[in-house]
This record gives sequence, C-alpha cells and structure tokens, in this order.
Amino acid sequence: MGFFLTSDFYVYILKTGRIGTIWDKMLSGSHKARFDSSGRLKIPEKYRSVIEDCYGKEVFITSLTNESIQIYPWPVWEQLTGFATQGLLQLKPELRRFKIHVNRKGNHQEIDSKGRILINQELRDIARLDGEVELVGLHDHIEIWNKELLDQMLEDNPLSDNDFERLSELTPKE
Repeated sequence: MGFFLTSDFYVYILKTGRIGTIWDKMLSGSHKARFDSSGRLKIPEKYRSVIEDCYGKEVFITSLTNESIQIYPWPVWEQLTGFATQGLLQLKPELRRFKIHVNRKGNHQEIDSKGRILINQELRDIARLDGEVELVGLHDHIEIWNKELLDQMLEDNPLSDNDFERLSELTPKE
C-alpha cells in the first residue's frame, strides 16, 4: 500500500494551511433546502466550506440532463470541459451541442458572503424546483433535485447486482 500526493492535495494544503485527507474535500451526503423569494439558495455549510476551502468561491451552475441542476466548483468545471478548447475538437458537432446546451442556461458566478447562489428562473423551471429541494453531494459537485422527482428516480432505478458488478470493473486494479 503506497501513499501519493496529487496536485489537488497540494492546492488543499495551500488554500487551507492544513494537511487534510480526500474526505475533507469531498462533497457528500444530502441536505434539504429552500429557495428565497429572489431565487437564491443558501449552500449548506458542510458543502460551502469544502467548496470555498478547496476550490474558491467561483462556481458554474447548469443543468446537464434537465432533471436536476448541477453546481460545479469553477476549477472542477474547467477540468471537466477543458478538452472542449483543444484544436479541432471544437468543430465536432456533439461537442458544439454540449457546449451550447450547458452554457445556454448555465452561468458562472461567485458564492456571496452569506453562502448563497442565484439560480435563474429558467433553470428552476426546467428541473421543476419549487418549495423544498434536496441537495446531493456527488464527490466534486452538487446536484439540486426536486425531492419528489429524486425519490421517484431512485425508486424506478434501484441499484442492482449488475450495477455493482459494472462499478467494480471501473475501480483501478493495484
């Protein structure tokens, strides 16, 4: 069993001034929340501290599937979409459609001093977000779901033994 340091680990040390583990910078678990009258959502402190300490205050907000809204820390979003600026890849029709889809309603913004972000009405309407919503941490980003839609999706698509088998194949071998 070995120990290695990644560039993310160094960034974590530089930004926080303390040594941490991967668990200290992981967005995990779920939280319930509500939008205020202006369409702002307060990011739960557990998520906010990870985002701000590890990645800074800038985020990119979009909807990849129209089922939910994704909040990506800006460095994660840049890494995820960085391939999109490389040479002739920009000319591929599927890449162009992806960029148009995520940027049409998505936006780059900063978490305010009270830990809030503004989710535009169009995105809220697409994901059917009103009343109570559920925020789910997915390691390096957050998804905002209509609670009833999330419950229905999980009920309609339970994890199976086949899913676990496929997931095990994704795990790097030592």
